[in-house]
Amino acid sequence: MSGNTFGKIFRVTTWGESHGPAIGAVIDGCPAGLKFDEKFIQKELDRRKPNPKDPLSTKRAEPDKVCVLSGVFEGKTIGTPIAMEVWNQDAKSEDYSPTRIRPGHADKTYEDKYGHRDYRGGGRASGRETIGRVLGGAIAKMLLPKTKILSKTTCKKPEKGDSSGGFVEIEIKNPPKNLGQPVFDKLEADLAKGLLSIGAVKSFEIDLGIKEAGMSGKENNKLKKGTLGGISTGNTIKIRIAIKPTPSVGIKGRHDICIVPRVAPVAEAMVAIVLADHFLRNRASKL
Repeated sequence: MSGNTFGKIFRVTTWGESHGPAIGAVIDGCPAGLKFDEKFIQKELDRRKPNPKDPLSTKRAEPDKVCVLSGVFEGKTIGTPIAMEVWNQDAKSEDYSPTRIRPGHADKTYEDKYGHRDYRGGGRASGRETIGRVLGGAIAKMLLPKTKILSKTTCKKPEKGDSSGGFVEIEIKNPPKNLGQPVFDKLEADLAKGLLSIGAVKSFEIDLGIKEAGMSGKENNKLKKGTLGGISTGNTIKIRIAIKPTPSVGIKGRHDICIVPRVAPVAEAMVAIVLADHFLRNRASKL
C-alpha cells in the first residue's frame, strides 16, 4: 500500500493500524534548530481524544501518550527524521469479525483492492490513523508560530440510535505570503487534497466557496482573498469542510455518534502541514 506520505519537503508519513501495538508518524524535512515542545504535541493529541462526558463520543479510552523516538536532542530538532509513536492500549478486537463487511465503511473496497486486510477496527481506514497527522501538524505549527489556525464546528443533533455529520470551519490568520505554485501546486489545491484525505470529509470550500459562483465579477473583486493565482496573499484564509455521518450505526463496538468535534484538530493539523511544506518550498522560489 502506497500513499502514506504527504508533502514534498516537509513530509509526514503515518503508520500503524487501529488495533495494532502502536500508531504514529515519521516527519522528514524539518529543519534543524527548531525548538521542540513535546508538551504542545501532547496538548494537540489530547484535543483529538474523545470526551468521556460527551454522549456523542466513543467510549474507547486511550491515553494517547506520545513518545519521541528520534530527531530531537537537547530540546531542538537536529534535521534528521522525527519519529513518534503512540501505543494502543484499549482495543477490543473481539468486537470485529473477518467475515463481517460493515456498510458505509472501507471494508469492502479494501477487501476488493488488497485481498487481505486488518479487519480489527478498520485497520488503516480507522480514525486512529489521524493520530499521525496530528503529530505532524503539531510540529508544522511550531515552524509557523506567527500563523494561527483556528477551527469551529457545527454538528446536527442525531436521532436516537442514529449518527450525524456536520461542518468544520477553519480560519488561517496571518498566513505567510507567497505560498503556493501557480499551476498544479496551488496552495488551495494542496489544502483541498490534505483536508479531503481525512476520512469522512466530503467537500471543501475556500474563501466564500460556492457562494462566489452567484456573485458578479465586480462584487467578487472586492473580496479580500486568501489566495490569488494559487498563491497566498497574506490575508486571512477561510475554509469550510463537510463531514458525513459516521457509518457505524447499529454495529457492535465503540464508535463516535458524531465525529465532527474530533475532526477539527485533525483538519487544523493537515492545514498546518500544507503551510509548513509550502513555507519551506518557498525558500527556493527566488534568489
